[in-house]
Amino acid sequence: MDESTQLQAAATPDMDQPVLPVGAERLVTLDFIRGIAVLGILFANITAFGHSFMVYSWPPAMPGGPNEADKLVWLLQYVLIDHKMRGLFTLLFGAGMMLFVEKAWARGAGRWLQFRRLLWLLVFGMIHFYFIWFGDILQLYAVWGIVALTMMRWKAKTQLLVGLALYGLGTLAIGGGLGANYYFATHPAAAATMSKENRERMANAESKALEGVREDVELYTTGGYAAFVRHQVVDQSVENFSGLVFGVIETLSLILIGMALYRFGFFSGALDPGQMRLWGWIGLLSGGLVSLALGLVAYCADFPFFLTLLVFEGLFMIPRLAFVLGLASLLVLWAPRAAQGWLGVRLVATGRMAFSNYLGISIVMLFVFHGWALGLYGQLHRLALFGIVLAAWAVMLGWSKPWLERYRYGPLEWLWRCLTYWQLFPFRR
Repeated sequence: MDESTQLQAAATPDMDQPVLPVGAERLVTLDFIRGIAVLGILFANITAFGHSFMVYSWPPAMPGGPNEADKLVWLLQYVLIDHKMRGLFTLLFGAGMMLFVEKAWARGAGRWLQFRRLLWLLVFGMIHFYFIWFGDILQLYAVWGIVALTMMRWKAKTQLLVGLALYGLGTLAIGGGLGANYYFATHPAAAATMSKENRERMANAESKALEGVREDVELYTTGGYAAFVRHQVVDQSVENFSGLVFGVIETLSLILIGMALYRFGFFSGALDPGQMRLWGWIGLLSGGLVSLALGLVAYCADFPFFLTLLVFEGLFMIPRLAFVLGLASLLVLWAPRAAQGWLGVRLVATGRMAFSNYLGISIVMLFVFHGWALGLYGQLHRLALFGIVLAAWAVMLGWSKPWLERYRYGPLEWLWRCLTYWQLFPFRR
């Protein structure tokens, strides 16, 4: 049996699995794209694994200062990776939710099964945030996935329009807020109209950010694991909650868009391939070029604080949706052929085990960077961090396929499934 046949067999439901409403190719396409997305998310996250989050957003926060390679890698990631891979992953999450509920409906079950599934995802996300890494996205998917459950029976067009409207409002809200900060920071006359407290906050924002970086380095290099957990529970819970609230801006919107695209046949190849290819390239190129222009604004100005935050955390939403939809279109067209090759088979396996790979890599990075383990936190520049990314990619691509040849699910996928259905499923093949 060759590799592509093995993966097709692995994608075919067992007797204990719900029957797919369509052919197994649909699942292979989703998992192929999901495999690419989970690899890309690590590339996006690696700076925040190895440094304070401010270094991820603002290159001058790099301990000791950034070198030219740090600035260039920031630009490359901003154009091709940052926010884009998470956006792609969120679209797939929405599509996967719709697929799961369709299978439940086909067996006479309701949305309650998906609700339980998302509650367990929330538990996993809380464990991830409080005990492993602050950059968790599972809680966002769980909370706003539960909200999206109430919208499952909407027409696909309604889901799409509401998703686009939420995304547009979020773009205006985030861009407007950060744009106002940049305006007041760069126009003394406007700043003079602010209250004294706000003027002081603006004046001290950069130094406060750098102080936060120093505190993070101290915590992660000398504080020990117990101090890290205490910091997450005591100091970060409010920030975690506020992050969940703001998830309506992009997480719920992209989940709804993903659900709608799934129902339109976007991921199954039901749409016209020529049109998908045309609009895919238009979205990818236009989104990439606008991202490049925005990134160059910050890069050429040598990353002033408020301008960089406006570009990185606000204006990115303008080109991101076009880029993500364009990339998804082209990957859908490429997947059936690419999934048959040596690398494609491994990407499909990595996507089928995205949950295990996502959390597993976070655990690995815990040991790579924390001071009580290998202690690389705050030590590596971006190019060196990319070496760790390549090693982690090799691990994910290397172990996922052999694992699925022996076992029906990834380890965390199996546990999540057992908890969702509250029964013990066979694990070995």
